Amino acid sequence: MRDFSFSPAVPQVITVGELNRLAKEALEQNLPLLWVAGEISNFKRYDSGHCYFTLKDAAAQVDCVMFRHKAQYLGWLPENGMQVEVRACPTLYEARGKFQLNVEAMRRAGLGALYEAFEKLKAKLDKAGLFDAARKKPLPGFPRAIGVVTSPQAAALRDVLTTLSRRMPATPVILYPAPVQGEGAAQKIAQAIATAAAREECDVLIVCRGGGSIEDLWAYNEEVVAHAISACAIPVITGVGHETDFTIADFVADARAPTPTAAAQLAGPDRAELALQMRQWRQRLGRVAEHVLEQRMQRLDYLSRRLVHPGERIKNRMQHAQHLASRLSSAWYRTWDGCAWQARELAQRHRAAQPGLDALARASGDLAQRLRATARDRLKTAATQLRELEGHLKHLNPQLVLERGYSITETAAGIIVRDGATLAAGEDVQITFAKGTADARVRRAG
Repeated sequence: MRDFSFSPAVPQVITVGELNRLAKEALEQNLPLLWVAGEISNFKRYDSGHCYFTLKDAAAQVDCVMFRHKAQYLGWLPENGMQVEVRACPTLYEARGKFQLNVEAMRRAGLGALYEAFEKLKAKLDKAGLFDAARKKPLPGFPRAIGVVTSPQAAALRDVLTTLSRRMPATPVILYPAPVQGEGAAQKIAQAIATAAAREECDVLIVCRGGGSIEDLWAYNEEVVAHAISACAIPVITGVGHETDFTIADFVADARAPTPTAAAQLAGPDRAELALQMRQWRQRLGRVAEHVLEQRMQRLDYLSRRLVHPGERIKNRMQHAQHLASRLSSAWYRTWDGCAWQARELAQRHRAAQPGLDALARASGDLAQRLRATARDRLKTAATQLRELEGHLKHLNPQLVLERGYSITETAAGIIVRDGATLAAGEDVQITFAKGTADARVRRAG
């Protein structure tokens, strides 16, 4: 930067460009970023997206420029004659030496006061606990009726009704009419909410309106509406304006939707989605039932292979007893043969030694007779015991009991019932007779 320290003796000369640059630097260094109020005139927006206009009041005017990267964030279109407030940096356009404002942001005149009132009320209600998540009520899954607080002429009402009729046409919709803007709109909205709560006609309440400026939506920033929503015993869904619009009512409500249509979607289930879920559950239930049935069938086959009839068990026991008797008889005969062989051997040895052969022969004959008699007695005793065991087995044969008119009662699990107290009324049982079986159901147990 050139040093322009002027001396009376040697006057310095600067160019016009240097002068304008010095003036620009002096303006930007000494005048901060500030808000300026005035009326728009000569507004023009070029294809590049830059906006040029004049801001004026009764005493003066100033040229303004708002470049595209700033103007693209305006949610509204400035027009000639509008009273606005711009946040701008005073500067100088060096090429033409023209004083102008480089606009950073723009709002309609009076919005500053509205924003200030909005933030003040928001802080007050937040401190009072109206925004606490703990006090918010859950939305019903299947509302019996849905209430709507809005104007009958509002386009938002048509959107809500169209959405509800498509998603759940059988659900009744009750309208609580109230103006959505204008003088006294906030009080009438609050009255409509209180009326819906007092009548208890619906399970969820939609408070909605379409988009608009902050002034249009201001009724939903009033304290009376916030307290009406907080005091409402019915869950409240707000759908005010567009997705970028937030009101005090949104913070107090039990649920906030970005649009009225989205509020209708939150209020109730979708019939198509429910039908799809029902089909999926039906398929899952069918697969589970089929799997359980297959397991039961396999279990039944396994138990049937293990199940043996009492008659068959008795028959097996009888065969086993006969086998034991045969083995016992064979054992006695082998013992007798062994004894007889030993006796003959002793007789031969005695005869060989000849120590009184006649006496020994007689003694041997006596012993042989005694041995045969003893063997016959033992065999008779064993046969008698065998007949007694066979008689006992016959007495224990359940088939003989069944032949006398008795029966065997089993539960569905195959457990023999010995005590009537173990049965429950309505329980299925199976009764086995001497010939055949029958299924029965217990009418009374005890």
